[in-house]
Amino acid sequence: MPHKLPHLLFDFGGVIINIEFQRTLEAMRRLNVQGETIPFTQAAQSELFDLMETGRLTPHEFREGLRAHYNLTATDDELDAAWNALLLDVPAERLALIADLRAQGHETALLSNTNQIHIDAVNQTLKTQYGFEQGIADVLDRVFYSQEVGLRKPGEEIFLHVLREMNWKAEETLFIEDSFQHIETARRLGLRTLFLTPPHTLTDALPAAIRAFPREYSPASPLS
Repeated sequence: MPHKLPHLLFDFGGVIINIEFQRTLEAMRRLNVQGETIPFTQAAQSELFDLMETGRLTPHEFREGLRAHYNLTATDDELDAAWNALLLDVPAERLALIADLRAQGHETALLSNTNQIHIDAVNQTLKTQYGFEQGIADVLDRVFYSQEVGLRKPGEEIFLHVLREMNWKAEETLFIEDSFQHIETARRLGLRTLFLTPPHTLTDALPAAIRAFPREYSPASPLS
């Protein structure tokens, strides 16, 4: 009996799009009167960012929160530019890989902790560079943004929401992610995982992880 193809659940930042948190931290530092930066990293962040990423703040309220809480002196455009500074490029070979995997029969979805300012910026870049009308949604079966769902990783609820919406079983799903706290939740729920860390990229690590499925796979070590 042929092996069932795993469903593929992708994180966005650090997996499909290249990001660099330090660029936003430095940009925010330049807008701060005391030369301090904001508490926003891959591993942890303050409540303001959680509220923005779960759709509980509008972009206007988020900008006002940045000014009030972190003593930033900046226009809306300057704040957006600093906030978006972490967003880099979306390599064409990653998009081509996803398209090829879909053509092979894999079902695909995106699960991203993000916010409206970042979504708008990335989708505009993808439209300009690749002609995508719906942004990254053009190359996936379904997209789940934390700010639209009202939940965020690493909470279990957003993973369970995706599995229900996609009608996927956890054990038949491979989750590709670059933040370990999110990997831990996925593993606890029974998903297989690919923990993607530099220098490995989606294009060199994902094919091997799919070949190894349903076994756990780490590109930094032998199959285990």
